[in-house]
Amino acid sequence: MSCTINIAEKHYDQLLAHLFPGDDDEHGAVLRAGLCTDGNQVRLLVREVIPAREGTDYVPGRTGYRALHPTFIHKHITSCRNDRLVYLAVHNHHSDEHVGFSRIDLSSHEQGYPALLDIAEGMPVGALVFGKRSVEADIWMPGGKRLALAECRIVGRTIRRIGSAPFRGEDAFNSSFDRQVRMFGLQGQARLATAKVAVLGLGGVGSIVAEYLARLGVGRILLVDPDHIEDTNLSRVVGSTLEDVEHSTRKTEIAARHIREIRRDSPAVEIADDVAKIDVAQRLRACDFLFLAADSMRARLVFNALVHQYLIPGVQLGAKISAGPRDELQDAMSAVRQVRPGLGCLWCNQLIDPTQLAIESKTDSERMAQAYGVNEPNPSVIAMNGVSAAHAVNEFLFDFLGLRKPGGPVEYRHFHYLEDSAMRVVPRQDAGCSECGQGPLSRFGKGDAVPLPCIQ
Repeated sequence: MSCTINIAEKHYDQLLAHLFPGDDDEHGAVLRAGLCTDGNQVRLLVREVIPAREGTDYVPGRTGYRALHPTFIHKHITSCRNDRLVYLAVHNHHSDEHVGFSRIDLSSHEQGYPALLDIAEGMPVGALVFGKRSVEADIWMPGGKRLALAECRIVGRTIRRIGSAPFRGEDAFNSSFDRQVRMFGLQGQARLATAKVAVLGLGGVGSIVAEYLARLGVGRILLVDPDHIEDTNLSRVVGSTLEDVEHSTRKTEIAARHIREIRRDSPAVEIADDVAKIDVAQRLRACDFLFLAADSMRARLVFNALVHQYLIPGVQLGAKISAGPRDELQDAMSAVRQVRPGLGCLWCNQLIDPTQLAIESKTDSERMAQAYGVNEPNPSVIAMNGVSAAHAVNEFLFDFLGLRKPGGPVEYRHFHYLEDSAMRVVPRQDAGCSECGQGPLSRFGKGDAVPLPCIQ
């Protein structure tokens, strides 16, 4: 068995600066990490980096060169236990793209980790060894299983991947992907083939996103939407027909059928339910990327929590048309908003309206009784939806395959058609944010240790 690790770019940069300060020596640290278990899949989510101070926390070892001091270990293993987080001891070897534990490292794990498992009271414990561009893991699970590392993902604007050696994917050639393989190679296509991506909302925007992902060769596409098709949807929902309207076909079924028409090895997984329900949201915890194409505040709330609690990169996208009191067009815009763990969230940028969130939690009859009314449908045009979908899938493609250089700000892109303008906005981040902040009550990187903000 193996596991994966997700770490925010800022935490990875902090860790490497501590491990490789330029002195060609060995250094140590502890990582506090959330845990996500989904069937046989185990993912560790780095919440905090705690550098070990030289000579105090990281000292000469009894058998090896250096070791974490017992007092330092005890302080942080008990802290992780109390917060239901995973304790990870870290040191470095002076290597580059290849790294592995030494015989002495593994011997020390076998001597000390059974006792650490007892202290952790049901939580895993483990060790990581880093090279400058590599990492290996030895994760001890309750019950005795030990997991190696499949991959470590560094999540920022772009997604970088490291392991104990450079990635070597399957080189099987599929001629239907020939033109894009000429752009990013067989290795890039292999990464897409292993990706698990969710599209939340299969309306005018989400249905286009689903088609694009299928044509790119994404390996597994989760289609999430509780609604059925209506005649007013035909002008913009890709793959829908008059017959679907007559039979009130589910939007997830339409999207899945359209994907099967594109690819015989259909990667579609239908989830015909509300993303705000706990059993639906839990199925998204192990995704590699999230597209939020639903326009409710509750969907935004759950999406935002998934991104920051489980360190999953995502994008919120849509189109908006506003009219004045005499129905004159006031604004027509498409939006594509990157949302990355720890780099500003929808709460910080006032994109979740608490009042509307409270209204959505009421039934139609309750809203009518309290004079809220029942929401009127929003205007929508397929061309504007297509702009959002194309830019969002491009963000996924260039970021997920690491085609951009690391670093650089996460951005929101707003396309205003009446003014014929395009705006780039760098999202703000509140240090004390309960979603993306680093405070003790923040859900950032906590994984399964805290509940998602869902309904039953």
